[in-house]
Amino acid sequence: MSYDGAVTCAMTQELIRELTQGKIEKIYQPEPEQLLLSVHTAKGRRKLFISASGNHSAVYLTDASPENPAHPPLFCMVLRKHLGAARIQSITQHSCDRIIEIDLETVDELGFNVNKRLICEIMGKHSNVLLIDLGTGKIIESIKHVGIDVNRARQILPGKLYEYPPEQKKIPFTEASQEDLDHLMADQLQPERSLLAGLKGISPALAQSIAYADSPYRFLEEMRTCIAAAADAPGHAACFCAPRVYVKDGAPADFHIVPLAAYEADNTYEPLYFDTVSQAAEYFFVNRESSNTIKQKSGDLKRLIKSQLDKLRLKVQRLNEDMAKAMDADKYRLRGELLNANLHLVKQGEKSVTVTSYYDGSQVEIPLDPKYSPARNAQNYFKKYGKAKTALKEKQIQLDETMAEIAYLESVYSFAETAGSVEEVDLLRSELIEGGYLRYRKSRDGSKGNRSGKGGKNRAAKPKPHTYTLPSGKTVLVGRNNKENDFLTFKRASSSDIWLHTKDIPGSHTILLTEGEPPAEEDLRTAAQIAAFHSKGRSSANVPVDYTKVRYVKKPSGAKPGFVIFTHNRTLYVDPAIPE
Repeated sequence: MSYDGAVTCAMTQELIRELTQGKIEKIYQPEPEQLLLSVHTAKGRRKLFISASGNHSAVYLTDASPENPAHPPLFCMVLRKHLGAARIQSITQHSCDRIIEIDLETVDELGFNVNKRLICEIMGKHSNVLLIDLGTGKIIESIKHVGIDVNRARQILPGKLYEYPPEQKKIPFTEASQEDLDHLMADQLQPERSLLAGLKGISPALAQSIAYADSPYRFLEEMRTCIAAAADAPGHAACFCAPRVYVKDGAPADFHIVPLAAYEADNTYEPLYFDTVSQAAEYFFVNRESSNTIKQKSGDLKRLIKSQLDKLRLKVQRLNEDMAKAMDADKYRLRGELLNANLHLVKQGEKSVTVTSYYDGSQVEIPLDPKYSPARNAQNYFKKYGKAKTALKEKQIQLDETMAEIAYLESVYSFAETAGSVEEVDLLRSELIEGGYLRYRKSRDGSKGNRSGKGGKNRAAKPKPHTYTLPSGKTVLVGRNNKENDFLTFKRASSSDIWLHTKDIPGSHTILLTEGEPPAEEDLRTAAQIAAFHSKGRSSANVPVDYTKVRYVKKPSGAKPGFVIFTHNRTLYVDPAIPE
């Protein structure tokens, strides 16, 4: 758990410095398990973010303004009723645990001063936020209700007396002495486990760092100094005391206020330093949550697209089988002609007749339906021939349409694989909804979200294509989805700009803005590398990229988003890359 008792202690010191005597102005609940309090302080307006989400349990100061639901949830309305214009009297941490208590003074309906307490339990999936009446000690409301069917020992319900989580018989890390550490680390084989079992408020990663430090007690003392420094002005000069986030391949792995040995010893993790604990916590949780959300949303979208593609590919297989049968239609015409030419040889009621073909002199056996006359059998063969020829033409049209759908969905799948933000995934989903491939989804307030197309009002998202500046100063724009591809090619770009796209590979439309000048060879190659990077061939080498002037790119009538035809093109073979 990244947010352990030590981080909670440092965060509490920071909140004391920033929020004490602040007045709560506004209360929001952007997500079912998240709160945002706007607090007016002597230093200006500050925003306190509180989350009881299982994968994002934290408390920190933020500058972000998340979108709020149209209708506030019950807990939000209760807080607005009881804490509107409340003043923060004190902020404390309970017993070195991951519990932050915010005591507030407000006025009740009769004008009397009353004291309430907002308790933030930061305990992973067991996290909660509760409003307590200090006069009675009873729970007014909580962001999560815990009934007896969930926890027999500790229920969290309105009207019940608040009880702290069961105490563990551990030594608070703020009180541990040299003798305590020596006693706990007597087990030389697994000292970190002994520390974790005996010290209160430390995580496994912190226990490991203390256990394998050159001087465990000095490490613990320096950590206490870091926590005390959080109460002072932000901006720690000492590297040891700087809040940090450990990042690997662009994704945050952990954060703390002191060095963590497990990550310091691994060169694949890069520490990013911050001035305050809140900044480190916000960077860690926001980026981790964003990364997880992108993976989850894009994964769901890719599964839906793959299901559609599987159906379309099966349809192609069946159409090809039907066309193979229809292409054998000439035998029906031949049988009809030969029967008409040899009606005098056929007797009523025969099941077959063998005649000589006047084309090559071979003997042809013709099956007959004994219920019909010879002439009627000949007419039936001509009808079969006509139906087969019509079916061949219709099946070919269906095949072309199906192949176009497959190409379109493969391009959307490619965009989903390379999506770098939740917004990009949502735009892809909206595109598929508009195309009729997905159904509308209801939002939290019950209204249909992401609605567009027939019968729906769509607030068009402003195009935000990827933008790159080349060493020469020229600009390259890259679409994030098929609708942005169309926007860049047919609205944003001028006729003299250069259009690029990977050859026969799903990818983005890429526009090199030339400003009316002939593009340099180096600019063309760099733009082609960018186009290859934003395609399904990103992980390949020597990717073919077609390029031509925008004036030679056309969109067929009725074509799906992103589909174009072009002429006067040339091809470059490049390795995918983007400018540093």
